[in-house]
Amino acid sequence: MRRQHLSPVPPARYLLVAGAVTVATAVGIGVLAVGGDSSDGPGATPSTSGSAPAKASDGLRHTSVEVSEGGCGRGWTDPTRGKQVFDLRNTSSRPAEVYLTDPANGAVYGEVEGLGPGTSRPLSVTLGGGSYAFVCLPEEVDAVTGPTVTVPGPARGGGPAAVPVGQQDLIPPTIAYQKWVTGRMDELVRRTDALRSAIRCGDLATARAAWLPAHLVYERMGAAYGAFGDADGAINGTTAGLSGGVHDPDFTGFHRLEYGLWHGQSASSLRPVADRLVRGVRGLRDDWPQERMDPADLGLRAHEIMENTVQFELTGRTDYGSGTNLATARANLDGTRAVLTRLEPLLKPRAPWLPELKSDLDRTERTLERSHHGDRWTPLDRLSRTDRQRLNADAGALVERLAQVAALMDVRRTR
Repeated sequence: MRRQHLSPVPPARYLLVAGAVTVATAVGIGVLAVGGDSSDGPGATPSTSGSAPAKASDGLRHTSVEVSEGGCGRGWTDPTRGKQVFDLRNTSSRPAEVYLTDPANGAVYGEVEGLGPGTSRPLSVTLGGGSYAFVCLPEEVDAVTGPTVTVPGPARGGGPAAVPVGQQDLIPPTIAYQKWVTGRMDELVRRTDALRSAIRCGDLATARAAWLPAHLVYERMGAAYGAFGDADGAINGTTAGLSGGVHDPDFTGFHRLEYGLWHGQSASSLRPVADRLVRGVRGLRDDWPQERMDPADLGLRAHEIMENTVQFELTGRTDYGSGTNLATARANLDGTRAVLTRLEPLLKPRAPWLPELKSDLDRTERTLERSHHGDRWTPLDRLSRTDRQRLNADAGALVERLAQVAALMDVRRTR
């Protein structure tokens, strides 16, 4: 599906929350734990770094911790195991990111992003015995690592941690993925040519049969759409944002042909659309070797492909008559696997839940395949209520798991 037709939203940042994941959908809003921003106003009593741990209304142990260039981590003087909350207070004049890390290897247990001067945020973590340190990363200055704090007791029972990935780590899987996409370009051109040939011959039945195989080749390349640029809109655009809807002259590509083929439009009226589509995919194939994907985007794409599948394919919003949303969802699943295969060397040492992710992928695939009958797919609106609920549940669980991939593969500042 075309990624550019999403409703405009601020960029997403995927954040680790002591082994869980949250999504901050606005720059500078990176709350990782339950609770919101707080700041001192008139008459307020300032938090005091080093104050004794207290149990707040949530029943958890709270510790006030300073975030600043000269006092990073100050206030954590009575370490203990178990679930607890660090109330992080930025006493500096700069916004800052804060990580709770393993000082031996830099593994991150939790983080807060965009902590403004004079504000506080809670970071909820579950700690086992071991060594920990806060790392404060103020804007425009070097990172500061606070004192190492030793939590007594056995290591078991703590939340998972992940060693951050760097830009260099992501270059090899990104190059491998680009090569995978390159290997599918000729098939995309060949199948699109066959679709156009049928339309040129006036054989619309054959054209309808050729439309889906061509479209699915494109849909499997979902992680590369950002690098396709304007070509994606011409090849796979929808009517979203077009004032003329299906009659808008800017409605082009696969979905425009889909609408015409399944709404009785003549072959002569569809020939220019097919010609334009072929020019688009041939141009994409020719230009692709010069394109470069941003390595920092690869983990994010692993999540976005299925997130958009749930939002657009499993709601029928991209159906223009063929009733093949479930086939597209299946192709998107293949595209997700292609990304994960290239990321697996980075995920294995960081994601103990990788087997569960693979199980989620397999389960979603089996659920989709129940609607696949030879060369036909059950239209979305003909699924039983039970089947629809099962599919939504399986796909939703998979999307949640893939958000963890996005969080782990997010390039974090370390200096």
